Amino acid sequence: MSGSQVNGAGGRKSLKLLIVDDSNIMRRRIERSQQFEELEVVGTAGNGIEALEMFRKTDPDMVTMDLTMPQMDGIECISKLVQLKPAVRILVISALADKATAVEAMERGANGFLNKPFTDRQLNEAIAELMT
Repeated sequence: MSGSQVNGAGGRKSLKLLIVDDSNIMRRRIERSQQFEELEVVGTAGNGIEALEMFRKTDPDMVTMDLTMPQMDGIECISKLVQLKPAVRILVISALADKATAVEAMERGANGFLNKPFTDRQLNEAIAELMT
């Protein structure tokens, strides 16, 4: 296991993950369920405004984003995050399953879409796609 080993100092560079969802239960579930050692959760946020603040502080590589949140929804937040860091990878995780919403999120800069409810396997497959 030459370069693919992940163990703190000498391993592969870790990717920073920001989890954005207005449900504390959902934020904890995403954090617990993701199975990638190289993903480091650097913050969580309950709405788009908190997400922008946390994004500026932590400079994450990846974001999981709910769409329906108070104060600033996910669609608006996606646009703002992409303006700050065009290379950020965003996985939308939402119960809003209509195609128009998914298309709009992708047009704003999201890279993937996962419907709630989801299994741990579906979450990890969606995250893996974003990491490649």
